[in-house]
Amino acid sequence: MNLDNKTIVITGAARGLGLAIAEWLAKRGTNLVLIDLDTPELYQAEQTCIAQGAQALALAADVTSETEVANAVSRATDEFGSLHGLVNNAGILRDGLLVKARDGEVTDRLSLEQWQAVIDVNLTGVFLCGREVAASMIASGSQGVIINMSSLARTGNFGQSSYSATKAGVAALTMTWAKELARFGIRCAGVAPGVIETDMTLAMKSAARAKLTSAIPLQRMGRPDEIASAVGFIFANDYFNGRILELDGGLTF
Repeated sequence: MNLDNKTIVITGAARGLGLAIAEWLAKRGTNLVLIDLDTPELYQAEQTCIAQGAQALALAADVTSETEVANAVSRATDEFGSLHGLVNNAGILRDGLLVKARDGEVTDRLSLEQWQAVIDVNLTGVFLCGREVAASMIASGSQGVIINMSSLARTGNFGQSSYSATKAGVAALTMTWAKELARFGIRCAGVAPGVIETDMTLAMKSAARAKLTSAIPLQRMGRPDEIASAVGFIFANDYFNGRILELDGGLTF
């Protein structure tokens, strides 16, 4: 797909990988719909993309809310007409062991609240945004692309029951939608990042960062712009469909 003057929706666009993807696309003549919670960072992201020469629209919405997602997609369609892409990037972490125990005595359990919060954003949010954008694409005949952000953790990672489960679910949704939506000319694929330089990883203690980095064969974390260019590859390659592109420097959990 040629990105020039196409309209792409990005969730979790206010910071981190979402913002990096938005900036990468802005430099390539793409119209951008930036969805995130109502924070100053969202509107700063909008201005950053506009400064790159793109048309950009910031829409405050909670991806866990069916009504807010539907309204945001409706507003995006009203503003730009047809939608041509979605990057389902919004996600959260609530790490914790399933059960903590000492000397055979259980001291703590992963709470249902922690579990549900991650499921709501990382999985239900992807479902709601994917459904609404796909419906919009079908109605307009725009034959676009849906890209879901999975993770290396989808195979399972210590202390990440909820996160790993959602990212495995995102990968399954990706392959399911690729089969269901192909007849409408809509492709669906995913990106599974490993450890990337974001505010979260940069805030780690130096010893913890060094230990984590040493496990990566390339001996460094990935950069947000490398994830962004992978997203760009999927948009550009019209035969890439139903697959998860792993970008992890060779790291395995």
